[in-house]
Amino acid sequence: MTRPEGQSRELAVRLEELGHEVVLCPLVRIEPLGDEPVDVTGYDWVIVTSANGADELARRLRGRPVRIAAVGPVTAADADFVPLYRTVELRPDEPPAGDLVVLASGSAARAFAALGVDLPAVTIGPQTTATAHECGIRVAAEAETHDLDGLVRAVARLAP
Repeated sequence: MTRPEGQSRELAVRLEELGHEVVLCPLVRIEPLGDEPVDVTGYDWVIVTSANGADELARRLRGRPVRIAAVGPVTAADADFVPLYRTVELRPDEPPAGDLVVLASGSAARAFAALGVDLPAVTIGPQTTATAHECGIRVAAEAETHDLDGLVRAVARLAP
């Protein structure tokens, strides 16, 4: 599993319950871009595009918008954009061993490809699949729903 440290536990437990041995190999790290408050006073809507963005907004939020929505990048193009974190790709000292890699982001796919390990992948959704293909990673399955449940079902379909 390539998810950031501290974000792998629930998925790891669920995969272990299916009988898989899970190797944790975080390939990305989430870094806040600051500590200054994010004042949303005066906005009717605040839109977040990822769970990490939602966590960082909750940590720094000042004021109360009328509504908060979590949506994808297309809607984000029509809004004021305030970056709250960045994703840093990591390189482990030793490449992970295994039969399958679980990729939950394009940045994890890029970082995994840089390791030169030839393992089939399960991806969280079409954007991660596209990035994986661009990087030369073989995608064995893509989650039908773009969440932990979808990842677990995709892994289960491959190795019941």
